[in-house]
Amino acid sequence: MMRVPVNEPLITDAAKAYVTQALETGWISSAGPFIEQFEEAYAKFIGVKHAIFVTSGTSALHTSLRALDIGPGDEVIVPDFTMIASPFSVMYTGATPVFVDIDPETLNIDAALIESKITSRTKAIMPVHIYGLPCDMDPIMEIAERHNLAVVEDAAEVHGATYKGKKCGSIGTINAFSFYGNKIITTGEGGMVTTDDDALAARARWLKDLAHSPQKRFKHDELGYNYRPTNMQAAIGLGQLESIDMLLKRKRSMAALYNERLSDIQGLTLPVTKDYCENVYWMYAVMVKNGRDDLCKTLKERGVDTREFFLPCHSQPAINMQMNEAFPVTEEVSGRGFYLPSGLAITDEQIIYVCETLTDVMHNG
Repeated sequence: MMRVPVNEPLITDAAKAYVTQALETGWISSAGPFIEQFEEAYAKFIGVKHAIFVTSGTSALHTSLRALDIGPGDEVIVPDFTMIASPFSVMYTGATPVFVDIDPETLNIDAALIESKITSRTKAIMPVHIYGLPCDMDPIMEIAERHNLAVVEDAAEVHGATYKGKKCGSIGTINAFSFYGNKIITTGEGGMVTTDDDALAARARWLKDLAHSPQKRFKHDELGYNYRPTNMQAAIGLGQLESIDMLLKRKRSMAALYNERLSDIQGLTLPVTKDYCENVYWMYAVMVKNGRDDLCKTLKERGVDTREFFLPCHSQPAINMQMNEAFPVTEEVSGRGFYLPSGLAITDEQIIYVCETLTDVMHNG
């Protein structure tokens, strides 16, 4: 029986060579030439003036929010369907996440529901581009401009995706990427803050390095954070980024093979794309009408690893929010969805095995 992990990263030869170089030169901590090189290359790739390398996607979100001076008493609008790092990053600042339901087709935040959640305390909107599909950003940006709100794109899952010709992570006020091991570009752990705003970039860079006073080192006028990644991580990221066209091409070909093999299965909803954007298919996310948990268990027994969709944020015990509001789309999607093996190291042979196994299980139980 074949075994297919839900994600296995593809580490390029250039990344391995750069890490060896970092080790041999002794630049193994948070100083070293690869950090600046990676930041400059990533800023150019995204199409922004500034990129600030940090320790994770979560710290990128937190740094972005803190750079905007968001704190206690403030509110940030977040989709109810997202990885928990999105609302947690808001809570780290002392602010409150305000949840919005999602569009049932794209699984992204439903822009038509945002305005009803805006109050005098709202300071920002955090659209999350889910599973590789960009949000419809124009209505979000229009709402933000009308209400004088910042926009923080959570672009953790959309490296290289475009919205109307612009790269995700270049549209909002200040934005965040993740380089976790399952991302299209990985540094093992790591993240990036991106922005065109000089002042926000300077503040983000200052905050992520413990907020040392520019006048006197070891003097700290404000709470800062040790969100400094290593030169070795930057070496991996730079090596991965040099092959980004190949990595994105592989993601598209994986999705095309999945689409071809799964399109005729009754009761299986496949991921969508839209004419306003390019889906990079970070994860090949599907939904079934019922029986998701038993299906995934059977697939696991037959060697196919899967992951269930995120749980609704409003229901998380750690968030502990008392609300009399329903989020029907998120609740339904969360119980129906899972994603199939989508790592860049997956082979076509493995994808075909996944598709044949899924087809057999859904047809024959």
